[in-house]
Amino acid sequence: MKILVGYDGSNSGKEALNEAISHAQAFNARLYIIRSLKGGSEDHFEKIENAERDLAYAESFCQKNEIPCETHLLIRGLGPGEDIVKFADENNIDKIVIGVRRRSHVGKIIFGSNARYIIMEAQCPVITVK
Repeated sequence: MKILVGYDGSNSGKEALNEAISHAQAFNARLYIIRSLKGGSEDHFEKIENAERDLAYAESFCQKNEIPCETHLLIRGLGPGEDIVKFADENNIDKIVIGVRRRSHVGKIIFGSNARYIIMEAQCPVITVK
């Protein structure tokens, strides 16, 4: 089984990583840890360095839990939601785990645009964690 987790280093990202690890342990699965950046801004190199640090942390956390994983920093000009769905399709992912942030009452109905896109467009089950 292949499980993709969208990881950005935030608290909700860490919760998603924990949930993905639990699923990986239960289903003897491999994790694909994804970070998506659009690129092209003035602080682009700093964002890449931060993203690489976040992915290194997630990889070491998986190794401590003896979970096989791959990390991928995607800079393809797509939004994070589009990147995650496209990567999942390209790699025959069986399940996606994403973190969602707490929002207002209206925000809870709508989710964030990236989460909503993933939930609506992914061809596999999507687990949201807050």
